[in-house]
Formats: sequence, C-alpha cells, structure tokens
Amino acid sequence: MSKTLVIAEKPSVAQDIVRALTPVAGKFDKHDDYFENERYIVTSAVGHLLEIQAPEAYDVKRGKWSFAHLPVIPPYFELKPVDKTKSRLSAVVRLARRKDVTELINACDAGREGELIFRLIEQYAGGSKNGHPVPLGKPVRRLWLQSMTPQAIRDGFAALRSDAQMQGLAQAARSRSEADWLVGINGTRAMTAFNSRDGGFFLTTVGRVQTPTLSLVVEREEKIRRFVSRDYWEVHASFAAQAGHYPGKWFDPQWKKSEDPEARADRLWSEPQARAIADAVRGKPGRVHEESKPSTQASPLLFDLTSLQREANSKFGFSAKTTLALAQSLYERHKALTYPRTDARALPEDYLPVARDTLRTLAASGLRHLAPFAQQALDGDYVRPSKRIFDNSKVSDHFAIIPTLQPPSGLSEAEQKLYDLVARRFLAVFFPNAEYLVTTRITTVEDKHHFKTEGKVLVQPGWLAIYGKEAAAETEDGKEAKEGEKNQSLVPVQPGEQVRTEQAEPKGLKTRPPARYTEATLLSAMESAGKQVEDEELRAAMREKGLGTPATRAAIIEGLIAEKYLLRDGRELVPTPKAFQLMTLLRGLGVEELSRADLTGEWEYKLAQMEKGQLSRDAFMAEIAAMTERLVQKAKEYDRDTIPGDYATLQTPCPNCGGVVKENYRRFACMGAHGDGAGCGFSFSKSPGGRTFSTAEAEQLLRDKRIGPLEGFRSKAGWPFTAELALVFDEDSKNYKLEFDFGDDGKADEAGAPVDFSGQESLGPCPRCGAPVYEHGSNYVCSKSVPTPEQPVPSCDFKTGKIILQQPVERAQMQKLLATGKTDLLDKFISTRTRRPFKAHLAWDKDAGKVGFEFAPSKFPPRAGATSAAGASKSGASDAGAASAGGQKDSKSAGGKTTAKAAGKRAAKTTAKTSAAKSVAAKSAAVKAPRAPAAGRAPSPELAAVIGPEPVARTEALKRVWDYIKAHGLQDATNKRAINADAKLQPLFGKPQISMFELAGILGKHLG
Repeated sequence: MSKTLVIAEKPSVAQDIVRALTPVAGKFDKHDDYFENERYIVTSAVGHLLEIQAPEAYDVKRGKWSFAHLPVIPPYFELKPVDKTKSRLSAVVRLARRKDVTELINACDAGREGELIFRLIEQYAGGSKNGHPVPLGKPVRRLWLQSMTPQAIRDGFAALRSDAQMQGLAQAARSRSEADWLVGINGTRAMTAFNSRDGGFFLTTVGRVQTPTLSLVVEREEKIRRFVSRDYWEVHASFAAQAGHYPGKWFDPQWKKSEDPEARADRLWSEPQARAIADAVRGKPGRVHEESKPSTQASPLLFDLTSLQREANSKFGFSAKTTLALAQSLYERHKALTYPRTDARALPEDYLPVARDTLRTLAASGLRHLAPFAQQALDGDYVRPSKRIFDNSKVSDHFAIIPTLQPPSGLSEAEQKLYDLVARRFLAVFFPNAEYLVTTRITTVEDKHHFKTEGKVLVQPGWLAIYGKEAAAETEDGKEAKEGEKNQSLVPVQPGEQVRTEQAEPKGLKTRPPARYTEATLLSAMESAGKQVEDEELRAAMREKGLGTPATRAAIIEGLIAEKYLLRDGRELVPTPKAFQLMTLLRGLGVEELSRADLTGEWEYKLAQMEKGQLSRDAFMAEIAAMTERLVQKAKEYDRDTIPGDYATLQTPCPNCGGVVKENYRRFACMGAHGDGAGCGFSFSKSPGGRTFSTAEAEQLLRDKRIGPLEGFRSKAGWPFTAELALVFDEDSKNYKLEFDFGDDGKADEAGAPVDFSGQESLGPCPRCGAPVYEHGSNYVCSKSVPTPEQPVPSCDFKTGKIILQQPVERAQMQKLLATGKTDLLDKFISTRTRRPFKAHLAWDKDAGKVGFEFAPSKFPPRAGATSAAGASKSGASDAGAASAGGQKDSKSAGGKTTAKAAGKRAAKTTAKTSAAKSVAAKSAAVKAPRAPAAGRAPSPELAAVIGPEPVARTEALKRVWDYIKAHGLQDATNKRAINADAKLQPLFGKPQISMFELAGILGKHLG
C-alpha cells in the first residue's frame, strides 16, 4: 500500500500533526525517528539538516586566500550535511527513498526558511550524478499552517497547496541562501586578501546583514566622537497659587523647528538672555491658562523575539543571546512558552479558546502575583475578538510568544524572570486601557514670558495594575514622578486666579552626544533598518524584515563581538579599531553597499518579486554574480598606498628622530619634524598578526616601547595567539622595528641572563617543588624554572600562561590554584578546534605534572549511551593540552614560524573513535606513560672535551659543565659570578673568563 511521507521542521510539530490526524486517519505506531500508520509516515528535521557549499574544485582553503583565487562563483552548489544532525538526516532520507512512499508533504514552517529546509532534504534524498542533483521523482504538496490547533492542522491537510504553487517561494529561498554565500565568502576573502597584503593573516569578515549592522554602531560612534558640546540655559520658575506651589519652565511659543538639531523651544543659547528673563519675571504676577483632557494608553503588543530581547536587556541586562537561550529552554525543556524564534506579535484568529484556556492555567497556577489578574480577565470576559491581538494577516511563520497550557516548575531565577515578563505581557494585552487626565498649564508673566507645566493623573490603572502601577503619581516606568517632571501631580488653580512668581533662576546645561547602542537599542535599529532606506519600494520590502530575522539577530551581534568588531562595555556596545578600519576600507574601495541596509532592501524586494513569479531565479543570481565580481575587482585593482580616512596624530614623538607620528590605513609612520614630510623611515603596522591597535595602544607602545601581553592575534594559518610587542632598535637599518615577544623568559633562558624576582611578591608555592611562583613575562613561573642569581641552573619546569586559549588568568586566580589546586570556573576559553567558548576550572594535575582543565559536572543527567564529559569534553576539552604548564608555548607557536598547525593536529586527534578504540584508550589512560626525555643533541668537539661525546639535552649539558666548574674550583675568588677558563674550557669559551650568565648562551652554540 502506498504511503505519504510528512516532513515537519521540528519533532514537536510532528507530534502535533500526529495528534491532529489520529482521529481521522487512525492510530500511529511510534518508532525512533518517525510515526507511521496505514496512510501516513510523519517525521521531522531539527531545523537545517544541510548547508550549501561550493564543489571541492572551487572550495578555496584559508591558506590560499589571495586575489588569484577570487572571485569564487561555482557553476552549481553541492549540499553538505550539518555534522550535529547527520543521523537525523539519514533517517529522513531513508524514509523518503522507501518504495512504498509515493508522495511527500512539506510540513515545515510556513515561510522561506521552512521551504528551504524541505527542498534541500528532497534534493539530497534524490542523490547526485557528476555533482549535479538527480530528482527524487516523487510528487510534493505543501501543508501551510499558521496555527497549531488540531482543527487548524486538519483544515490544512484538507487544503494542501500544489508543488507548482510553491515554486516561487522555493526559488526565492534557494536564491537568498546562495546569494548570502557568494557575497559573504567572496567579500570576506577579498577584504582579508587586501588587508593581508603586507604579510600575516588579517581575517576581515563581511556579510549582507553583519556589515550593515556594524555600520549602524560605527556611524553612531563617529557622531559621538565628532560631537561638540554646547552650553545652553533654561529658566525654571516656581509659582505660588492659593492651593500651593507648582513649577514651570520658560518656553518660546513662536519657536519652529530649524536646521539646528539641538534647538528646542525651551532652550536659550545666551546666559545674559536667560538671566534677563529670570530677573524680569521674579516676584511678578502671572495669568494661568489650563487645558485638561482625558487620555488613554493601550498595553504594549505581545512579544516577538526581538521585542522580548529588547525588554529583557533593558530590565535585567540580559544579552540577546542569553534571552534567546532562556526562551528556548522555556519552550523545549519546560514546555512553558510557545515557539520563541518568531517575528509576529499577534495570534491566529482561531486562538480565542486557547487564550482563555491559558488564562485558566495562570489563574490556577501557584503564581500569586499573576493568578488574581488571570481570574479577573476570565470573570470580566476580557478575551474578545480584536485585530490588535488576533489577526491572521499579522502572523507569519509563527505567532507571538505566549505562555502555554503547561504551568512551569523548577525554573532557574533567570528563567522565572523571563517567564514572568511574557506572562505579564500576555495578561496585559487583554486588560482595559489605562486612563489618565493630562493637564497642560501655561503661565504668562508680564504678557510676554511663557512658562509651561505638564501633569498627568492616573484615573484608571487598567493593564498597569498588572505591573503594580496603581498610584496616581507614578510614571510609565514605575518610578514616582518628581516635581518638574511631565507626570507630576499638580496643585489646582481656580479659574481667573492670579499666581505669583516666587522664584526664577537660569539653569546652565550642556548638550549631550547621542547615546551608544545597547543590545536593546541595536535590536530596535536592526528591526527598523528599512527606515534608513530612501527608496520607497525598497523600504516597503524591508518593512517586515529589517536587518536579519528575530532568530538570527542575537547571533549576528554575538558574531560581531567574537570577530572583535564590537566590545561590551557594561550594557553599551563599543566598536573596536578593527570595525573603524573595515568601514574606512569599504568607503575607500567604493563598495559601501556592503555596509548599507539598501542591499538587504534590494534583495528582499527582488526575492518578493521572485515569490510572485515576476522575476526569474537566473536573472537574480546573474546580478549577484556580477556584484560579487565587481566587489572583488574593486579590492584587487586598488593600487594606492593608503585608503582615505579620518586618521589620528599621535602625541608621543618618533623614538628615532623625534618627529611627528601619524596614522594611515596600514601603518603608524614618522612624518618628520613638522608632520608633513617623509620622516626618518620609522613606522610600524597598525594590524600586526591581524589585530588592530587602538590609538591609545599605539601611544603606549610608542611611549614605553613595549605593550602586552595582548590577545586576538592570528597566525598566517588563522589560529589565534597571544603575545607582547616591542619596539626594538635594529642595527642594520639604524631604526626601530616592531617585533613579537612571546615572553621575556624564553629569551632570558636562551641567553642565560639572570631573572631577579626580589621586587615581586610570590603568588604561592610551586606545586612541583614548593619554591615561590612569580609573574615573569607572559607566564607564571616557578622561581627555580629560570636562571636566578641564587640558582644559575634551573631545576624545575613549572610554567603556565597568563592567557590560555584567549582566557586571561588573573593573578588572584593563579593564587587560588596554587593554594587550593584549582581556579574558579572561568568562562572565556576559546577552543582552537571549534572556535567556540567554553567554561572550565584550571587545575593542577599531579599525575601529569601540569595545569589542565577540570570541567564542571553537567546539571542534566547524561542520556543513555551518551559519552561522558570525562571521555569527550564538550567544546574545549580537546584543547586541554594548551593549558598545560607550557600553556604559553602554544600561543608562542601560533605566532611563530611553526604557526598553530601542531595545536590544530592535536585538537583533530581527539576526535571520537570507535567503541573498541575508546576501550583501549580507557585502559591505557589508567597507567600514565612516563614523560619522554628531552631529545639529545650532539656536542661540538670543544664541548665534548668537557662533558663527553654522547648526545645530550641543553639543560643536562649545562648541569655537567657547571659540575665541572665547581669540581675544579673555576669560579673567580673575588667575583663568584665570573668563571675562569682552564685548558679545556678555553676553546669552549673563546676567552679566558666569562660571566656565569653567558654560559647558557655559549653552550647553545655548541649543541648541534
């Protein structure tokens, strides 16, 4: 018997479909990945199971990111399974290929992304030949749902759409995905190639949504920097009436808006003028004209994801990413909220019964602060048809976020806060409007000076009662209004009553620059980015889209932070020098469309035309290819030395000649004594190792000739590393040059120079030998692991980095590790394998003799068959070796000639093996292999005459030579730090006497 395969987007939707179909289609049998009865097989994806990629021949690897390989415009795209969901994809494809399956129904979410998810699965199930897809050859129909009630699902199955009806949407979905790939890949690689021309690897990511979003923040910061504060004055007065006093502020009733954006009706730009007005009205009588009118305030609309993220950021300081994670947990784990990744703020029109049931759930819940209001809404029959709340035309793929019929339990504090936020908003939207009496009082003194007083009295709280705002004197944000504020309570004035101006004083103020973006305000700006587009048609196309979607905006902001384009400063988002450099580059190359919302608007407009069949997919993709080629060509052909821009002049003079040092696009360079000449040739890169200096950092480097350790550098292969930088005088060029310094300790060890810890306070005892541990360069080291005046030959090897996997290890944390064996839980480690952040303790591993990771136990019990954290650490355990006692050496290799390939290989080798291999690994882990001795080197004939001819490690050679010196009493009698050469040591030293600090450096030259 033939069957129909129904593919939903999420398992929960598949279950809803099964429940709805069971009464009309018969009982379903449950299998691991699907439900089946005599007529239907119902299964689901888990979001995107596949991603598009270029064929192997067109896949330009990171090491080849040069203009020679650009643009990358493949003739077709292949599909690649998403690693995390390969098993789910295999299960769905098996079902689609079953011989008894003769038809497919696309039941993914009603929208462009849902269409794409299904189409890619269908394509992958058909297979490919010579890289080109082969059709699956089974008819397809579309289930289009905007409500998930059982009846709505059954109605949807009764009105399935044909495949031909969905072709426009399917083509638009594919085109959007492929166009994003083309612009993102080519734009990123072209900008990276341009910025890496001088060597190194300067990753410069761009994207259709990411870059315009960054542009919003950079343009705001530029306005703040350009802003020049101006002084202005207001005149504040206090008037005496029969019933008491009330305040007033002078204003000009004839004022009109002008080109001056800072002008206001109540601002005066001259202090003498303000004083003259105050003196003229003080002690004088005034006439009062007053208007009072009722006003109502409706509750805010229900939450979509973006508005929920804004509100949670404003009230609780939650990041957009945190809010999404909490909402997802409340949806998936607790079943307490509806689907959160929505851009709709309305409910379907058939949801009135569900809304009433939800109110009953809240009324019967243990939430004492909400239950009475839910019961009041039920008793008052507040749930009625309203286009403001129930409107199918305002529901897209999903409806607004509301509580479900399942009362929550076991919520964390943060989850409870977010649930309350949604539940209050849900209750409020059904309650009556809040009613006010708004009073505007104009007091005229001397028939020419006008003062305005505004007051607002809450008459009926309505929905505000849910938020505890029942006091008449309260403002909309819940704080009691103060005298002089708009929502203050006013004493009454009788008709015709004359008042007296008791006080009048000018108040000096300053204009303020625009505020920096917070996540809340940036989310709003992304949502309304279409308002910045001048073209009416493009603005209309973006009206419902903005920049990104509710589901992606948090990830876009987090991505900008991860790529070091933005920094969080409290709740503010601050653009970094790298962000300004990118905007300068795009403007200078003439490819500003990458940074403007116009591009998204234009795409949305054309994709909408494609959905309606008014634009062909081939025509759209040809335009995208042409734009991509132009973008690459602009970057490739730019032949000037610098990019025009607003550059800084440093205060610190050139260290070589004392000239003026100025910034250009690529470098800070000496411009001579007057700042307008060729200078002495001194310069240093603005972005060594792909990390851009801020002006303050460049000043510090120039002033101190050293800075760091700094994180965020990348090797030529793209791996992150940490290092100090120094300006070092070069004898060959007779000028200063910039060099990476991976810790003074390494160079000191090689040179044999002593390290003096006498001015430092120890952090604690070394866990290996008990000697004091100190800060040294970019590491924490045992005092016996480096040469010191007291102990020339190191006897310990304890050393661990101050920054490990981009996580700064503060002094207090190292003290805690030395005292207790481990640090607090640190949360800013970045895996070199996955590039994802992870949390761990740093802990002393006595058996391994090094610092390693210790992961916090999961608060959720492991699933049956799941690998434990001990066996396979989540997102960073494969990097545990990087936190060893030589942790800084990993960073060093990432920036040195060996790059981070070794670290990458180590990470790759930790990939999960077969169960047999795991068993062997577990057994071998029980018995630690002894540490391999350091590789020996053949001594020169001169050294062999002292220690023998066998290969030896440098530390052992140093020890043997030192033993020879002490055995033969060759330390100078008057200066114990000097060593006298005998007949054997003379050829080795090359002179009759050396300092003991020269010894290690000399031996290094005599070991092959």
